[in-house]
Amino acid sequence: MNEVKSKLMHAEKMAQQLFNTLEEGQLIKPGKSESELNEEIFKLADALFGIKKYWHKRIVRSGANTLLPYDENPPDLMLQEDDILFLDFGPILEDWEADFGRTYVIGSDPHKHKLKKDIESAWHEAKAWFDGHTALTGAAYWHYLQELAQQYGYTYGGQLGGHLIGHFPHERLEPKNYGLYVHPENQNDMFLPDVNGNKREWILEIHFVDRERQIGGFFEQLLT
Repeated sequence: MNEVKSKLMHAEKMAQQLFNTLEEGQLIKPGKSESELNEEIFKLADALFGIKKYWHKRIVRSGANTLLPYDENPPDLMLQEDDILFLDFGPILEDWEADFGRTYVIGSDPHKHKLKKDIESAWHEAKAWFDGHTALTGAAYWHYLQELAQQYGYTYGGQLGGHLIGHFPHERLEPKNYGLYVHPENQNDMFLPDVNGNKREWILEIHFVDRERQIGGFFEQLLT
């Protein structure tokens, strides 16, 4: 395993531990606003690992807000007795980036629990499909994810299907240049090295939405 991948996997392991701790501490409960939960997770990350920096905005979305893609900034909702929500955090640990997303269900609604399970299953299915390639454009992978969502009975809710990850700050392109994203306009091979000849590492994110029931869910972690 190369050093870059080792550092990224360590950062992701810390993010996983953070999420495990917030679950064990039962921070996710009804009667709390999205912003309150967001701030509690921020303080927990600082207390556990000294994490103070995030390379993208911290996202807590519940109810109807789970339908919305990353770029939106919806009104702050309260977590309900029978609810679904997802978290998307990009902590920076020792200057290495993580990007971690999970879905949670409050209550026993079978459709919400099924969506949560389906998203995780689809993520692993999409990773296995990617691993079967030695060349693949970001656009081709994007179209695969759209078809995968339909196979599971959902619509793909995100504007992206994934992106580059690395040492902070990782490679960045100008706005509307999608060469470093899983996006329909990216005709670049995801397996090509970066400008310095190093292997690129990618994040895969799955965002499925059920328009009929007005719910969505999210699962994100290291792809490569």
